[in-house]
Amino acid sequence: MALRIAIFDDNKNIRESIHMLLNTVEDFEVTGSFSHVLDCVDDVKECRPDIVLMDIEMPGMTGIEAVRAIKKEFPQVQILMQTVFEDDDRVFDSICAGASGYLLKNFLNTKLVDSILELQYGGSPMSPSIARKVFNKMQSFSAHLRPEQAPDYHLTAREKEVLTCLVNGLSYKMIGAELTISYETVRSHVKKIYEKLHVASLTEMVAKAINQRIV
Repeated sequence: MALRIAIFDDNKNIRESIHMLLNTVEDFEVTGSFSHVLDCVDDVKECRPDIVLMDIEMPGMTGIEAVRAIKKEFPQVQILMQTVFEDDDRVFDSICAGASGYLLKNFLNTKLVDSILELQYGGSPMSPSIARKVFNKMQSFSAHLRPEQAPDYHLTAREKEVLTCLVNGLSYKMIGAELTISYETVRSHVKKIYEKLHVASLTEMVAKAINQRIV
């Protein structure tokens, strides 16, 4: 079954470029392409995407507001934010609103397809510089909280190594290179970490790792 994708971007050229790129992937199907998010809930209901590509700067209502609205009605839909900005607050607000990943637009041609596949397999793709900003923000926030006593989550030594890499902002591919393991092996370890820590997103996993000092 094809992976259904909807595009929200006010730039017509970017929308069309993304559409053309995704059409080259056999198992992708673009079910909707929209220039604003004022009707985003109805649009998502109509085109029934598995994944939404969302520009953060949209007319009338921001992409962050749209994420909140979509996730409230369709919590199962995965949302990948796209932007030219690396602003810490907007990145953090997007993820807190429910976005599952965050990609800079200058990486669209080289990273978009892999990022969508990573979302499909339960990952949270981010450009490395974006990941670093998010984790720095979370570390700064958690520094003001009283650390929790970490229970024994029975992580293996390798799973702790992978978790440490994620806390440090490394992508799946970078972790593979760092630990000399394959992308699929990294993905398998991350899936097990999610299960053992009882979390549903990369943000939640890293927050728990930092606050409970798991690694």
